[in-house]
Amino acid sequence: LQKPNGLFHHSPEVPFYWGRGNGWMAGAMPLVLKYLPENSRYRPRIMEGYLKMMSTLLAMQRENGMWGQLVDDPESWSESSGTAMFAYAFAEGVRYGWLDADKYGPAMRKAYLALVARMDEWGNVSSVCVGTAAKNDREYYLKRAKVNGDSHGQAAILWLCRTMLETKNG
Repeated sequence: LQKPNGLFHHSPEVPFYWGRGNGWMAGAMPLVLKYLPENSRYRPRIMEGYLKMMSTLLAMQRENGMWGQLVDDPESWSESSGTAMFAYAFAEGVRYGWLDADKYGPAMRKAYLALVARMDEWGNVSSVCVGTAAKNDREYYLKRAKVNGDSHGQAAILWLCRTMLETKNG
């Protein structure tokens, strides 16, 4: 399912790189790698896919530290849950030495600071996309509602914070 650029379409019938959909893959791969035995025959392919995805995501990070609702679409709005998931995937890669700390650490911190700036006084993060079914319509993704305090964003920020606290480069 992974495309040559390392990203994933929302579904086989939907050729869009939805932020949170890619976020689930970005967040899952370091978890799998963390627990998969070093000698597993699956490890090289998963690591290759992870590194390819991280490289593409690094190149697509916006100046504001965020990623778009549609990762590769500069006209899409900056979305918080995918951003938190991507920063978490960077943080785990730095933590385990799979990603260069000098290259990915600053991008992770930039995303973290952008997310913190979107939090209210109760810790609710804004601009989280509502639950999204796959649809072969670009406008559908661009016009999805943005909510505050949704667990999709809140949980991912907690993953990121935990990893940053456990990582020297956080």
